[in-house]
Amino acid sequence: MQKVPVITIDGPSGAGKGTIAQMLAARLGWRLLDSGALYRALAYAAGQAGVSPEEEDSLAALASRMNLEFRAGRVLLDGEDITDAIRTETVGNAASKIAAIPKVREALLAWQRAFARPPGLVADGRDMGSVVFPDAPVKIFLTASPEERAKRRYNQLKEKGIDVNVLELAEAIRERDARDRTRSIAPLKAPAAALEVDSTGRSIEEVFGQVMAKVEETLPDLKN
Repeated sequence: MQKVPVITIDGPSGAGKGTIAQMLAARLGWRLLDSGALYRALAYAAGQAGVSPEEEDSLAALASRMNLEFRAGRVLLDGEDITDAIRTETVGNAASKIAAIPKVREALLAWQRAFARPPGLVADGRDMGSVVFPDAPVKIFLTASPEERAKRRYNQLKEKGIDVNVLELAEAIRERDARDRTRSIAPLKAPAAALEVDSTGRSIEEVFGQVMAKVEETLPDLKN
C-alpha cells in the first residue's frame, strides 16, 4: 500500500503514544501523522459550524473539504491555530463519537494515507496498523491502565490551571475505551503482529527504548 516505510503506534488516549511518536519521528527524521488531531479538528470544526454528530452526511462533507495543516507541532484549520482548542475533554469526547461514523472515516482515509511520503512516516492513532496502514513493517500497540492515564491527564490539565477530578477523568477514559473498542468500524484493538507495550508505571525513556529496539530489529538499515 505505501511506498515508504511506516511505523504505526496505536492505543487508547493517554497511553503515551503521541509522545513516543514524536520522539521516533524526531530520531528518524521522518514525517509525523497525529490522526487523533484529524478527528479532533473535525469535531472542533463541526462545533463551530453547528453540525451535530448525528448529521453524518454533513460531517463527511465537512471532513472532505477541511483545510488542515500540521506545522511545527501546531494544528492549523483554515489558517487558524487550533492546537490548544482541540485538546479539551469536550472536543476529545466529540471526536470519539464522530470517529465511529463510517462516512467520516472513509472521507479521512485517503487524507491519512497521503501522509506516507519519503523518507518515512510515524503514524499515531487507534487504527493506523489495523486499517490505515495494514502493511506497515513496524506496528506498536501502546497502552496503560485507566488510572495511570487519568493521572497523566490530570497533571497535564493541572499545569494549564484547569481544575478537574481524577476519578471523573478515569471514568470518562473507561467510557471512551468501551466506545472505541466496540464501535462497528475500525475498533480500537492491537493490530496483527504488533508489539504490545504497557507503559503503566514506566518512564517515557524506558518505553521509547523498547519501541526503538523493535524498530531497529525490524528495520536494521536505520541503525547509524
